Parts: sequence; structure tokens; C-alpha cells
Amino acid sequence: MSHPSNAPTSTSDDDTHVSWSSPQRQIQFSQWLAELPADLGLKPDTLRLASADASFRRYLRVESARGSLIIMDAPTDKEDCKPFVQVDQLMQQAGLRVPEVLTWDQNHGFLLLADLGAKTLLQSMDLTGEPPLTQYLEAVDMLIQWQLASKPDVLPPYDAALLRRELNLFPQWYIAQHRKVTLDDKQTKVLEEAFERIIENNLSWPSVYVHRDFMPRNLMVSQQGMGVLDFQDAVYGPITYDIASLMRDAFLTWDEEFCLDVTIRYWQKARKAGLPVGDDFGSFYQGVEWMGLQRHLKIAGIFARLTLRDGKPQYLEDTPRFIHYIRSTCSRYMALKPLLRLVEAIEGIEVPTAFVFGKF
Repeated sequence: MSHPSNAPTSTSDDDTHVSWSSPQRQIQFSQWLAELPADLGLKPDTLRLASADASFRRYLRVESARGSLIIMDAPTDKEDCKPFVQVDQLMQQAGLRVPEVLTWDQNHGFLLLADLGAKTLLQSMDLTGEPPLTQYLEAVDMLIQWQLASKPDVLPPYDAALLRRELNLFPQWYIAQHRKVTLDDKQTKVLEEAFERIIENNLSWPSVYVHRDFMPRNLMVSQQGMGVLDFQDAVYGPITYDIASLMRDAFLTWDEEFCLDVTIRYWQKARKAGLPVGDDFGSFYQGVEWMGLQRHLKIAGIFARLTLRDGKPQYLEDTPRFIHYIRSTCSRYMALKPLLRLVEAIEGIEVPTAFVFGKF
């Protein structure tokens, strides 16, 4: 879930300054590199690690006659690059700025890509100052452009089965494995009923192309304009998803006023463009909140799994953000109050009892 520029450069001492998972993988890479067209003018001695993300993919940066290029290293036994290439083409057709695939070794999982630059939107922002409204509105315009290109039966459906599988990561990994809490029958019922309500609400919205991680960490800024990365998990699903992802970020939090402002502007632009966001902003905003709730329950489970199964503990540092999002949304809707109480019990949060005097 990160761009190549987000991680430190490798300090390995081998001949390419990059360490490999196995000697065989290094041999495969060296052979692929040697067979690339000479007119690319690659400079192997400039190869360095750019970043690794939450999956088994990692990215390398190398200089060439045409400037800096990115290499995706995605072992085929762990990663399927076909969705990345497919969505890359769809986004190009929609007029979005994405990394051009220059060459692809399907047998071994090496891709040579154009480099969209060294700075993400997240890295370019002054988080101590005013929110960057202009850049967020540029992201909104790009999102609408992507959604307007939507067609059914092109990308996998974001259906009830997938939404439920994602939600189940929360009890499986966050509650049971991370918090070490065993739910009783009553608590399990509360969770299951909340999940059904969330899924029903999410699927009540029309479907469009969904990036699934449309946030500043995956948006690139440069003089050529804003670009987008990390789109290989794109699906065809609720129109509420990507704006929820943008404004309820997994890695930073803005004031509610700013989130509301940008979401209103998105809704107005989307409605004017003919996208199915409805005629009532209040209803749409509720849909965004419920979609964001599904996302944050899922991410809490994923980040716990990354820590406990994959040895990447840095992701759980953002857990308090997700719990805050979850509690804030649940507190605004009566149907979600049982889930709110359950989450507070799991977190050990004591809420003062409010006493009301008078007749009922």
C-alpha cells in the first residue's frame, strides 16, 4: 500500500545494492535485466531498492537513457501481475496518469515501468498547516474521471461475498489474534448482525470502478500532473467507496469540517457529471460513512495480520486511527450502537453512564 519512494534505499553490499529472497531469484532477475532492449540504456549499477509494500511485491529504481524507471519484483508464486496490467490499461484509456508498462516478464514476475516521480501527495503535504484543498480537488477530478469510464463485467464485482470476507478479517485477526479476545454467543450475534447491516447498506449504492486504496499515499504529484498507483485490487463496486478511502485515510486524519467540504464538492461534481450519487447529499454522506466503516473494520484486521503473520509491525501503529473512525461512525447511527459497545468492550474503553431523569 505504498509507493516506491516511501521506503529507505537498501544498504546491501551485493553488486546491485539489492538483496534477494534466494539465489535463484537473483539469477532470474539478472538474466531478465540482461535481455532487456539495449535502446533502453539501463544502468544496472544505479539499481536500488525503492520500497516494499504490504503485499509480496517490492519496487526497485534504476536509471536509464530515458531517465529513472521502476522495476516491480513480484514473484509469480505469491503475486499475480495480470490485474495490475489490466487496470493500468483501463486507467490509461480513461485518461489517467499511471505508470506505463514498458516490458513484462510474465513467467517470473518482473515489470519495467515508467516512473511517476519521487513524491506522493502524502509526502508533499504540510500536515501542520492548512489542508491542501487544491490537491484534494485535483484528486476528486481524477476519481470522477475514473468512475465515468466504468463498465460492468470488466473488473471483479465487489459483492456481498467479498465484503463479508473482508469484514471477517476483523474478528479473525484483530479481535482473536491481536486483542486475544474470545467473543461469547451474544457478542458474536451483535457482530454478525452489524456486518449484515453494513453489507446491505454498502450494496444499496450503484456500482462503478473502485480503486480500493485511493488515498494520498498512492497519489503522485509532479509537474506533469497527479498520477495514481497501487490499483491492482480494483473492482466494480459501490460508488461510495473511493471517496470514503480518500477522506478517511488509513495513514492521516483531517478535521471533519474539511472531510465534509471535500465530500460535498465531490458529490456536486459527480452529480453534475451524471454519476449515480443521488440527489440528496445527506443520504450520500451516510452511505460514505457506512462504506468507510466497512473499510476500517477490514483494515484493522489486515494490519493485525500483517503484524502477526507477515512480521510487519509498523502497520499496527495506526490502529488507534481506525478505532476512532469506527467509534465515530457507530456513535452517529442507532443501528450501529450495539457494535459501538462491542468495540469499546474489546478496547477496554469505559464509557460514563448517562442518567436521564423523568418519565419515559
